[in-house]
Amino acid sequence: MPGRDGLRRLEPVRSPSVTDQVFEALHRQILSLDLAPGTKVSEIDVARAFEVSRQPVRDAFFRLSQLGFLEIRPQRATVITRISEAAVLRARFVRTALELACLKAVIQTISEPDIRELERLLADQEAAVAADDRPGFHELDDEFHRRLCEMAGQGHVWSLIRDQKAHMDRVRFLSLASSAQTAFADHVDLVDALRRKDAAGAEAILGTHLGRIAAVLQTIRGEHPEYFDD
Repeated sequence: MPGRDGLRRLEPVRSPSVTDQVFEALHRQILSLDLAPGTKVSEIDVARAFEVSRQPVRDAFFRLSQLGFLEIRPQRATVITRISEAAVLRARFVRTALELACLKAVIQTISEPDIRELERLLADQEAAVAADDRPGFHELDDEFHRRLCEMAGQGHVWSLIRDQKAHMDRVRFLSLASSAQTAFADHVDLVDALRRKDAAGAEAILGTHLGRIAAVLQTIRGEHPEYFDD
């Protein structure tokens, strides 16, 4: 609500809770396969490793299970889920539909400052590729797509996408050893199409970009069959 000086009151800055910190740490380790599919985890061991109580670990486990990363089984060990090929393909379908819809909105309104912001992200991505920083590139990749959703005025869409793509993310991470440069090149082409307001070209690039996961899925499964479910 505006004060007498016409300025709006600042919302308090929310610091990450212990649950948030445990969740993010486990999320990174699962995504990068440091915690491999099929690995057993326990609240006690995680709480001891992070030097926290069991309640934030229990809450983080629940959030990870909702994303599809953990299988919590009463009276049995909690395990990191194996990758579901069907879930990867479902996530690809949902993500493609939502991001193409956002792209159609972006192409109508994108500004020069928006283009410059995307170019800064591209510069960071190029540096991550050169350094073979796969975790860093993965985060920058997500940031690039999240910002496109926000530029479309549909920031909530990225939350929907993130909730769908847990299995997809692990395949993406495994593929980055050979495909990070290709993903980066797709982003460069997409920004160029957006700059030229080439709607058809931008949609074709994004569709191809998001569809690549299907092409690498069988290769990744052949290289790491132990990570996949039946």
